[in-house]
Amino acid sequence: MKWIRRVSYTVLGLFIFLNVMAIFHAWQFTHFYPNAEKIDLKNLGIGQKIKMVFFGYEFPKSEVTTKPSLPFSETTLLTKDGLKISGWLIRNDSTPHAVILFHGHGNSKGRLIKHTEYFYKLGYSVLAIDFRAHGDSEGTTCTVGYKEPEEVKLAFDFMKSEGFENIVLYGTSLGAASIIKAERDFQLPAHKLILEMPFGSLPQAVKGRMRIMGIPPTPLAQMLTFWGGVEHGFWAFNLSPCDYATSIKCPVLLQWGDQDPRVTEEETQCIYGNIGSEKKLVVYKGAAHQSLYEFNPEKWESEVKGFLEK
Repeated sequence: MKWIRRVSYTVLGLFIFLNVMAIFHAWQFTHFYPNAEKIDLKNLGIGQKIKMVFFGYEFPKSEVTTKPSLPFSETTLLTKDGLKISGWLIRNDSTPHAVILFHGHGNSKGRLIKHTEYFYKLGYSVLAIDFRAHGDSEGTTCTVGYKEPEEVKLAFDFMKSEGFENIVLYGTSLGAASIIKAERDFQLPAHKLILEMPFGSLPQAVKGRMRIMGIPPTPLAQMLTFWGGVEHGFWAFNLSPCDYATSIKCPVLLQWGDQDPRVTEEETQCIYGNIGSEKKLVVYKGAAHQSLYEFNPEKWESEVKGFLEK
């Protein structure tokens, strides 16, 4: 029976090894490091991929390198765990209506300047926010949509306190997923939602990250999901914007690119199907996981304007 014992030890050793890898990867995936080297995940060499598989990747914290051309004021919100959240407030005196913008994982409010200017052109005041661990906000830890909904609520409450009405929430990727969870957690009386490329669940988001790195979504994805939740104190398998979408009560514009390697059509259809309020799904043919505005400005502006004016 020695061979049985050897096989058992081999399987146990492999299981322990994979879990240790998953622990390191989960930690790296949810942390950002100032001054870390920027790497193009889509064009990694074999050596880089092997190194990343074993040791993970230190994601650089996003930087805000550009500012709006419109007059703006710096806004600071404070989370319950004491982090300062940075924002730009651009007031438009033509109406009391407002839009709050939330960026994606690894980006910042600086990537949404074109969006900000267009919403302002439509007559809205605009608040653009950096999530924790992004841009000018404090922190190094991103919980991929678990704690970030608190920032959505803080921004919404701030705009209400400033007297704004008919507040629209706009989010892309992580921002969109966080808005959906905020609607479930806090029942925000948002006027309308514009959601772009939200992931269906955290396990699916992990698989999407692995796909763009060229790594097959093996059982390692489940281990990453498990340890990521353990490291941040929540059950990660329950983090599901698809399920949370049933809590949405206001009109929704959901947008997605049909060549998105991170968010699948199945995830998008799941979220869309679970929205019980007035809704519209717009698909951008040829678009990947990217700025849909930059991909097709004319279509984006037309869809957004039509949705807001309806």
